[in-house]
Amino acid sequence: MAKTASINIRVEPEVKSTVDGIFSHFGLTVADAVNIFLHKSMIVGGLPFDITLPKYNEETLAAMKEARDIASGKIQSKGYNSVTELNAELDAEYDAEYA
Repeated sequence: MAKTASINIRVEPEVKSTVDGIFSHFGLTVADAVNIFLHKSMIVGGLPFDITLPKYNEETLAAMKEARDIASGKIQSKGYNSVTELNAELDAEYDAEYA
């Protein structure tokens, strides 16, 4: 069937650049990938993947909050002068928790 309809979408330049690289590994353009998405949507009668909210455990949620706080400058991140120094602190934390 001839392609006679157009769809214009706006995406962040970084997203376009990233997916251009991903799809090119498969010999596809973004337009090809969109066509595949649309055809698969017709086949399944909806979105061709499940849409769900991620469910994280409390430890993961706390780590994500800490990462956001470090990125925003709310809390100072730790630095180490060597791998040995980092390993010593990790060993001490492990011993404190599991000893």
